[in-house]
Amino acid sequence: MPDNLQRISAEVLIPGSGDPLEEATAIIRDGVIDWVGPTSDAPATHENTRMFDVPVLMPGMWDCHVHLTGLRGTNLDLAMQVPVPVAAARAADDAARALDAGFTSVREVGGYGVYLARVIAEGQARGPHVYAAGDLISPTGGHADLHSYSIGCVADYAARDGWLHTCDGEAECLRAVRLQLRKGARLIKICASGGVLTEYDDPMHQQFSDHELRVIVEEAARAERIVAAHCHGKAGIMAALKAGVRTIEHGTFLDEEAAQAMKDHNAILVATRFVKVRMHEHGQRNGMAGYAWKKLLETADRHREAIALAIRSGVTVACGTDTLTSGPDSALAWGLHGLEPVLLVEAGMTPLQAIEAATATGPLTLGPQAPRAGRLEVGWDADLCALARNPVEDIGVLSSPDNVTHVWKTGRLEKQPH
Repeated sequence: MPDNLQRISAEVLIPGSGDPLEEATAIIRDGVIDWVGPTSDAPATHENTRMFDVPVLMPGMWDCHVHLTGLRGTNLDLAMQVPVPVAAARAADDAARALDAGFTSVREVGGYGVYLARVIAEGQARGPHVYAAGDLISPTGGHADLHSYSIGCVADYAARDGWLHTCDGEAECLRAVRLQLRKGARLIKICASGGVLTEYDDPMHQQFSDHELRVIVEEAARAERIVAAHCHGKAGIMAALKAGVRTIEHGTFLDEEAAQAMKDHNAILVATRFVKVRMHEHGQRNGMAGYAWKKLLETADRHREAIALAIRSGVTVACGTDTLTSGPDSALAWGLHGLEPVLLVEAGMTPLQAIEAATATGPLTLGPQAPRAGRLEVGWDADLCALARNPVEDIGVLSSPDNVTHVWKTGRLEKQPH
């Protein structure tokens, strides 16, 4: 159970949305924020209240695009070679790294998160709240297909609790959505364009027909789930938006027309600058295939330009990294999530805007499944983190877990100084 009553006084309190407060206090009762405001106005609390004094207090952060896969390298073919129990054990350690980095929630868009979410909720493993999609879904030959394996092997992998799923035609698409709901998925993740890490699909090409996309979105909506769409090329972006997809992942070839369409459809861009930067720096040493490296080079600069355009155009942007690999020395390692706000500032956000993208905006990427989290407000879940220095003055503070001194998850103190 969370600690019953806690009082946290901060030199600077960042609410997630809105301006920071100086010399402010938050009071947590039974895992919920009970009071927040100037320290001078804070109500008295009884002598058994746990007291904390921290330099900076803010909402726990959200990474809205992660994969709990247990893969050690950046080649998706490895998914077929890692036994599910091994992958799950690795993923449990990965999740704990995210929590220690100040990320109290992750939106997992393909991987073993549907299973790990249950274990974390039971208290059997440390980790953030995991809002998982189940499998990554694409057509045959698409971004959820392993092109060097036979069709039979790929189908068998999906049937044996793998996390890559292919489907074709409206009936199979309908069943694919229902299979994820059967696993407890909180959203549905599809590929509306080709990808970088798979061999034959082109990032510029639309995947799934308009009819298939509509069936997927409508079936998800009947269960009050939104659809997140992996999209690089503009054709995939526009088709996904037309079908009612709520979040666009990556958005590499987004232009002015696509940016306006995102605003018209009230869609959110999950930017994932992290994956482009880290893959460019570390992908080749971490097993990245030659075809993937070529596609990365063809898309990296354009992705940076697209995210800058989205920010200038007023598209709602959420933080997401595409964290994928296990082990602290791997290319897309868990625990480095705080680099994404830094990269968003480089793309044109102010530090305060980047903090909002990593906090208050995060729950919006879940639609009706969103919890009351991401804001430091009365009545909201006490998912909080304390920092050694002010990220509004130096956004780089968020990039190192060492700067995160305390973490509370639904009021439970999960990290504190030794």
